[in-house]
Amino acid sequence: MKIFSKAQIYLGDKLTAERQNITSTELMERAGTQIFNWMHARMQGAQVPVHVFCGIGNNGGDGLVLARHLVTHGYNVNTYVVNCSDKRSKDFLVNYDRIKNVTKKWPTLLKCADDFPEINANDIIVDAVFGIGLNRPIEDWVKQLFLHFRATKAFTLSIDIPSGLYPDKAVEDKEAVVYAGFTLSFASPKLVFFLPETAKYTVQWEVLDIGLDPEYLYTTETEAQLIGKHEVLPNYIARDKFSHKGEFGHALVIGGSYGKIGAVTLASRASLSAGAGLVSAYVPKCGYMPLQASFPEAMVITDKDEAILTAIDFEIEPTVIGFGVGVGTNIKTIAAFEAFLKTNKQPLVIDADGLNILSKKKSLLKLLPEHCILTPHPKELERLIGAWTDDFDKLNKAKALSKKYKLILVLKGANTITIFNEKLFINTTGNPGLATAGTGDVLTGIITGLVAQGYHPSVAAIFGVYLHGKSADIAVEDFGYQSLLASHIIDYLGEAFIDLFKQPEQTPQPQEAKEETKK
Repeated sequence: MKIFSKAQIYLGDKLTAERQNITSTELMERAGTQIFNWMHARMQGAQVPVHVFCGIGNNGGDGLVLARHLVTHGYNVNTYVVNCSDKRSKDFLVNYDRIKNVTKKWPTLLKCADDFPEINANDIIVDAVFGIGLNRPIEDWVKQLFLHFRATKAFTLSIDIPSGLYPDKAVEDKEAVVYAGFTLSFASPKLVFFLPETAKYTVQWEVLDIGLDPEYLYTTETEAQLIGKHEVLPNYIARDKFSHKGEFGHALVIGGSYGKIGAVTLASRASLSAGAGLVSAYVPKCGYMPLQASFPEAMVITDKDEAILTAIDFEIEPTVIGFGVGVGTNIKTIAAFEAFLKTNKQPLVIDADGLNILSKKKSLLKLLPEHCILTPHPKELERLIGAWTDDFDKLNKAKALSKKYKLILVLKGANTITIFNEKLFINTTGNPGLATAGTGDVLTGIITGLVAQGYHPSVAAIFGVYLHGKSADIAVEDFGYQSLLASHIIDYLGEAFIDLFKQPEQTPQPQEAKEETKK
């Protein structure tokens, strides 16, 4: 699913009006009606008090359309105009007149905190105050109104975007934003719904189709894309009946140190479970017996040193190399890694201490092969790019690093973001159960295993992140968040692959259900 920018949405509105020969007022009517249909399908005429708060721009106009339909369908609705400026949009004024024609209870004008209405916890608030066009800090009394929303504990539904939230930059005042229980977003979700600092402003969201020009939506390239099953499935490489292990690559996992051989075991197991034909592990001597005993499918190569890696020297010809899990940052290991990079020609996936080594010695970044995959968690990313002021600054710095060294960055988080060619691929799978030791090692292994099979590194990163999260989503149903282990993700990886091809269950039609009952 594409995530359109503010400018692209405005252009889409304009082109839709031109190509469909409709006015902006008619497009607003369409949007407000869709919101009403969404609410009406769920409320079915219930007389729960609904408080619709409208700004004086186009978002407020959408709110007035909604309020008018609620009134004409007999709902218990109260409409308010948040009078925060003297400038009113043309379409707002049109719909302000229209609602006055269907009810004697005209919208209440709010000008200060003394005007705030009483709202009960069981009521519904509809936030139609500000849309994506907000470009300045809001007045203090409007901030107090948003705090009033929160204090009531009423369910809050935001139209398009929670008011006070910008679609393309960080907020100045974190309290001057509506906290929505649900947001109905036009055309596409907004990027801010998936960033750590701003995702908290809407618990859930849904995209409403307001009939924007299909050709424009289909052909427009966006910077960000939301990744789900339908986005990754076309990249799946099917296997031929007569294929053999030699066709699916040889993954080499280099890492481990005394006490941290488990990280290599997890990454190696994940790589094989992701489909690599062969997997070898390169570890210190102390890792030989643990790996051979716990993971017999792997081949093991050892360093001369008992506890750490002091050289990276092997005779095999791997298809891809995963480096860094559990490896430590001993000075001898850093020297071994630098020497390895100077001669390596294979695709690389780098995680954990491999990233910390790059942070300690940034000159090594220029030795990385093109499309090398780095998988940092937030702290590892900060060591690579420096501190950031907000999430947008973080993304800009990460994109700059990716562009400079032609890297693929996997920014791990609740919505892991993969950066490639200055584009953002935002993952939708995964859950809090992944916040446990070893899950990053598993992700490294999955991505390495996919690259081994011939997936382009960018596809392997995006697909690997999706499978990793989906496996956790399936496993958490059996183990819960607290008891989910990294090894469970490997165990359920096969089910994540199978789920790619599952079709949604069809609801039987009345006649079909009747015939089924007769049987």
